[in-house]
Amino acid sequence: MAKVIAIVEDDADQRSNYTDAISKKGYEVRAFASREEALEGFEEGLPDLAILDIILGDEVDAGFQLCRDLLARAPSLPVIFLTERIDEIDKISGLRLGAWDYLPKPISLDYLAERISSLLRINEARDTTETSSARQIGDLALDQDALLASWKGQRIDLSGTEFRMLAKLVRMPGHAVSYETLMNATMQSIVSNNTINTHMRNIRKKFEKIDPDFSSIKSEYGYGYRWAQQ
Repeated sequence: MAKVIAIVEDDADQRSNYTDAISKKGYEVRAFASREEALEGFEEGLPDLAILDIILGDEVDAGFQLCRDLLARAPSLPVIFLTERIDEIDKISGLRLGAWDYLPKPISLDYLAERISSLLRINEARDTTETSSARQIGDLALDQDALLASWKGQRIDLSGTEFRMLAKLVRMPGHAVSYETLMNATMQSIVSNNTINTHMRNIRKKFEKIDPDFSSIKSEYGYGYRWAQQ
């Protein structure tokens, strides 16, 4: 059965272009022009991945609201923001909400299709992976193929970027990892210290959700972060 991709985009031409390009890759596409249309569609069934513009009509933060709604229903659902809003504060807001990726317009349709395929492969691997193959660091287990982490036997749903940053952090437990090294793990061209701090805050929250006493991620003021065994 074809994977279902939801596209929420108020520009009719862009919506049509995205739909055509993604459909040609064998996906079933459900396209919506507004937040209201998308919510009605999600009531009938959730997609396997959602692509959201942030500004929809007169609603300047509609995409953020949709992201909250989707992840409240399905916390592991891959969400991509595809938007002209590229200010750092917007990127940080998207990451804090739990989006897997934040892509600027205009975008290559081939690249968009590849990002979709990549995120779906990761999500599928998470559902089928054998945790016995994961690398163990104390109570933390990391599966590099599925980009899957678990803490004390409980799965933690990290985005691809969050997982890569965590993997960098735990490569040498007890040693400080610089902001620059963590920036490289994001695989993005322009990343600030504030963006790294936001990612780390999100990672901490996900660990603390299953273990309120979690304290392995330590901040190294002005330099970066360190993984400390508990």
